[in-house]
Amino acid sequence: MWIIIIAAILVLIVLWLISLYNRLVKMRNNRENAFADIDVQLRQRNDLIPQLVSTVKGYATHEKDLLERITQARAAVMQASGANAKMQADASLTQALQGLRVQVEAYPDLKANQNFIQLQQEIGDIENKLAAARRYFNGATRELNNSVESFPSNVIAGSFGFTRQPMYELSLEQRQTMEEPPQISF
Repeated sequence: MWIIIIAAILVLIVLWLISLYNRLVKMRNNRENAFADIDVQLRQRNDLIPQLVSTVKGYATHEKDLLERITQARAAVMQASGANAKMQADASLTQALQGLRVQVEAYPDLKANQNFIQLQQEIGDIENKLAAARRYFNGATRELNNSVESFPSNVIAGSFGFTRQPMYELSLEQRQTMEEPPQISF
């Protein structure tokens, strides 16, 4: 009789441990899927950037340095492998694109060009989708990190190599830029 009770308790504990492990695997996979969504948006943005750059080049040939920074940052995003490297490369590209937006203000003819307007709208749309995908990724990462660090799932997580994962955050340089008030001139 006692053997059956002990065996039942052991089976319940094993089932509970399996459930915890499976939950951690699902969270890790959800996080990876969320990053894949970001990757899709990054690729789409990277496909539009050459079109935007060539349109701007026609109007702003002396802004060569800015356009080269955008091209280099885009190449870095395309070559980056792994979530952390892509996050850093994306931060550089985002910063370069912000510099482009500032430079565009100096070219009223460019702002009126239909091709430029359409490309700018598409990039704006992709930037919004990227922001949503980043928020989803951070939510999935937070959920995984909570489970990896909470008792009792942290015991299972540590045993099977689950670790705390980084959030998709602004770099220190970007954070400083964002804290400055925008310069608006008419």
